Amino acid sequence: MSAASPASIADAIQTIRADLPASTTLIAVAKTFPASAVAEALAAGQRHFGENRVQEGMEKYPALRAAHPDLVLHLIGPLQTNKVKQAVAHFDVIHTLDRPKLAEELAREFEKAGRRLPCFIQVNTGEEPQKAGVAPLEADAFIHDCRERLGLPVLGLMCIPPAEEEPAPHFALLRRIAQRNGLEQLSMGMSGDYSIAVQFGATHVRVGSAIFGGRTYPA
Repeated sequence: MSAASPASIADAIQTIRADLPASTTLIAVAKTFPASAVAEALAAGQRHFGENRVQEGMEKYPALRAAHPDLVLHLIGPLQTNKVKQAVAHFDVIHTLDRPKLAEELAREFEKAGRRLPCFIQVNTGEEPQKAGVAPLEADAFIHDCRERLGLPVLGLMCIPPAEEEPAPHFALLRRIAQRNGLEQLSMGMSGDYSIAVQFGATHVRVGSAIFGGRTYPA
């Protein structure tokens, strides 16, 4: 699909950055948008990008990385265990560690590949049955298992609040879980609520449409 114009992409990045503390990383979510849109964001100084699908990341970024070796690619969509090898090879950060089977597979692949990607554990703060993420009441045990038994490099937590609810209570819950587990990084906040997420300590915000324009999906 067509993205916003180069000037508007650059302006949007500048505007959003002005709203963020220096300590907050802006992840430009480029899912469904072409490599040319990512190139425009790179030209505007953006270096952190997010993709939902492993395959799209594999196809879109090799040439972009060649031109910009400091590009950092974040996987922000659900990760299937059969895609772990490709994810570890092509991405730099994983935001969606959400279940024991995936944790085990990541630990094996990190060892095999000699490449250990920083991970965020996704918490399903709204306990939505259709959404990925560990349940809040199970988060402490899962965090401990990932870090202590499997030795995974867990940096922090990630959440996607229910679309129809106020996001603030969900951000507050994620922060509480992180604090009691000694985790300092929080991946939370998207185009419509990143400013609220920052108030609750977001260290990474995942912004797509506010940078690249609206998306249309196949019916």
